[in-house]
Amino acid sequence: MKTLPAFAIAMVLGALGAQASQAMPLTVPQIQTATTQNARYDCKDGKTVSVQYTNARNHQSFAALTVDGRKLLFVGVVAGSGAKYVADQYTWWTKGPQANLYDELAAKDSPPLLADCVERK
Repeated sequence: MKTLPAFAIAMVLGALGAQASQAMPLTVPQIQTATTQNARYDCKDGKTVSVQYTNARNHQSFAALTVDGRKLLFVGVVAGSGAKYVADQYTWWTKGPQANLYDELAAKDSPPLLADCVERK
């Protein structure tokens, strides 16, 4: 049975020095992992983003990625289509192989922070 070790929460939320292109391990002892997948996305602005997706046995889902130098743990929430994850003021929204990162505190007509990101195969 896989579990997610507690020390990784601190690592995901507060560790320093990781490159934006590196996925972080997600470990929390109270949640049993069903599956983990690493994905890399190439975005319209030339940036690359790495994301570690974790699905738990209790049907929760998580995405770990770095935003503006901060390692963040995104939690899956209900979406009309695709998979939507939120952390702090940010939303990571995927639909098939495409994804966008939004800043929910930005003006309503602001473009995504990362737009038209496409998953590498």
